[in-house]
Amino acid sequence: MAAKVEVPFTKQMRDVTREIHNISDTLINAKLGIAMSNDRVWAEGLLIFYEVFQYLEGALERHSHSLIGELDIPGIRRTEAFEKDLSYYLGADWKKDYTPRESVCQYLKHLEKLENENPYLLMAYIYHLYMGLLSGGQILRRKKVLLQKLRFSRKDTLEGMAVTEITDGSVSKIKKQMTEAMNHIAGEIDEDIRQKLLEESKVVFILNNKIVHSIEGAGAIVTVKLIKLGVFGALTVLLFTYLRKLLTG
Repeated sequence: MAAKVEVPFTKQMRDVTREIHNISDTLINAKLGIAMSNDRVWAEGLLIFYEVFQYLEGALERHSHSLIGELDIPGIRRTEAFEKDLSYYLGADWKKDYTPRESVCQYLKHLEKLENENPYLLMAYIYHLYMGLLSGGQILRRKKVLLQKLRFSRKDTLEGMAVTEITDGSVSKIKKQMTEAMNHIAGEIDEDIRQKLLEESKVVFILNNKIVHSIEGAGAIVTVKLIKLGVFGALTVLLFTYLRKLLTG
């Protein structure tokens, strides 16, 4: 009799999150679907996930000598790319007036709680978020390229899309390494932690949905910048109106 083939842990992670994952995909498509033609929406999308990825990369550093470190695949880190893109859209001093919104703060508090209680549970976030960015990011990147062509743009580069650019190896290679690392780790941890990772995988998408729900088309920083631009524009109009009256008597 043939031996029973054990289901890979990463497939178990996908299976238990299938329903909530589909809901999340629908929400993200609805919220960020216009992001390719609306820089404000894209910038706000970057803002809500920037803090989360930054925290996870800090955790990879803090636990580099544990099994968690196996998920730190070369070329996967995105914090610098997020900051590069945010500087492109919001200006080099974007951090000056920046405060994470409440839903993002709640997300970070949950990650801190997990790290304090059982750092291994952070692997649910590391795996799902990076795999999602690797897959979804490439789709958005291709849409941006197509949009530039439709606009007959002469640009050879995708400015403001560094977060979707993979320079250290191919996307498929990194995804394969991430999957292999997660499955290897699952074989090294006990059943209790595996089950908790599966349960936490669902929470990943619940929290993602909460912060994505907060996207309205213009985040706190973007809104402030638009207000500043609006005030400047209004003052300019008033100045020209005043000068015209002086010249025409």
